[in-house]
Amino acid sequence: MNSSENNSLDGQDSKSVTEDGATVDIADKQKLISFSLPCYNASEYMDHCIESILVGAKNFLDVIEIIVVNDGSNADDTGEKADEWQRRYPDIIKAVHQENGGHGQAVNAGLANATGLYFKVVDSDDWLDADALNLVLVRLKWLVASDLDMMVTNYVYEKVGAKKPQPIKYKSVMPTNRIFGWDEVGTFKPQQNLLMHAVIYRTQLLRDIGLELPRHTFYVDNIFVYVPLPSVTRIYYLDVDLYRYYIGREGQSVNEGTMIKRIDQQLKVTRIMIDSFHLREDVTNPCLQKYMIHYLSMMMAICSIFLRLSDREDAEEQRKAIWTYLKEHDPKLYPKLRGSAVGIAANLPGSGGRAVSKGGYKVVRRLFNFN
Repeated sequence: MNSSENNSLDGQDSKSVTEDGATVDIADKQKLISFSLPCYNASEYMDHCIESILVGAKNFLDVIEIIVVNDGSNADDTGEKADEWQRRYPDIIKAVHQENGGHGQAVNAGLANATGLYFKVVDSDDWLDADALNLVLVRLKWLVASDLDMMVTNYVYEKVGAKKPQPIKYKSVMPTNRIFGWDEVGTFKPQQNLLMHAVIYRTQLLRDIGLELPRHTFYVDNIFVYVPLPSVTRIYYLDVDLYRYYIGREGQSVNEGTMIKRIDQQLKVTRIMIDSFHLREDVTNPCLQKYMIHYLSMMMAICSIFLRLSDREDAEEQRKAIWTYLKEHDPKLYPKLRGSAVGIAANLPGSGGRAVSKGGYKVVRRLFNFN
């Protein structure tokens, strides 16, 4: 998108341009986008996150909202900060307080309170790039009348101790700057998964499919980004580095040690994803089916490898059980996942097999970037 296009669209107030050049009004009291911020004892980070949105959306403050969900914080002043932000920006920021229900319930609360046409989750310890956000809002406003289901943008790993940030881009697999469908989507590389950080969904689409994430469960962002995909038909990819994903700090849910301790949560999420579809039958578009198989394969690999990294006594039993669960639910899909290179490597028998699986962990971590 060039600068002249940006300038021409910034001044449109509450109007949107259709693909044929006509304009439509955004409905009264209808926001363009809702940013949902799940916050649990997030006082140290949440200000930076909120400020990044306000700065990036400075030309669009009349059509955005920020929903700060205080998920039963009990160790700092997250709740008080949320109320103060609402007091300062009553037309933009909503403070929602609830008993602790976990990340998924906080996302549910954000969706329930959203009035935006589009919905974006931003974790409270992450942030958005200001210039990229401005371009995203320009483009979303232009596309309001186009029945867009999902916008995809790049995200960037801001990893503690890393020499430089690592962007995840989709230009090699998606057309840019126009609406397209799954038939035009190419083959994703292992590191190009559409994580929650990369997507902006149409709010009503999420409501129409009845999306509800489980309570008191980690790693539900995988469900959030995976389950709606078969309902998505109109996609737009904007090649900007919007989301800054902060990883590598101690105690974070994607920290290696934390993931090992919480492997039961990973197994629960993976079972929910398995239950969501019979991919060979329910997902008829071959490009989308291929991608969703790729994503589920990643989840199975993570479960298998982290169980083998675990010292729990029933680790091998649980590893076999998750593969049996897949086989029983989707016998047509099981051979493909089990017979893939990742499936074979994660399930080699005996102590030697476990050693190989553990050695392969570093390769998988580099490919999938899950911590």
